Amino acid sequence: MVPITSAIAAQAQGLSNLAGSNGAPSMAPPVSQPSEPAPFSDLLTDAVGQVNQLQSQANSAVTGLMSGTGVDVHQAMIATQKASMAFELTLAVRNKAVQAYQQVVGMQF
Repeated sequence: MVPITSAIAAQAQGLSNLAGSNGAPSMAPPVSQPSEPAPFSDLLTDAVGQVNQLQSQANSAVTGLMSGTGVDVHQAMIATQKASMAFELTLAVRNKAVQAYQQVVGMQF
């Protein structure tokens, strides 16, 4: 389970690096293994918070584009695509978690 959480943490770190830059992806340093792994629920909560932040940024970029307050079309499109990709990643993780839960519930002991 630790490799899965590390992969999710690395993806979340990559998304936050993208959110902090002006569209140019940066190479994130490898995520070091903490001595005590973070609970999966904390990782999901952080990921949902980051998705919400990207959605807010996309909303403000589109609003700025529509009102003509200096937001370029490409900036608005990049912000909406970042938010869309982050949402799709979060949705895929949620679907896999639900599928795993359903498999565990369906097991006979």
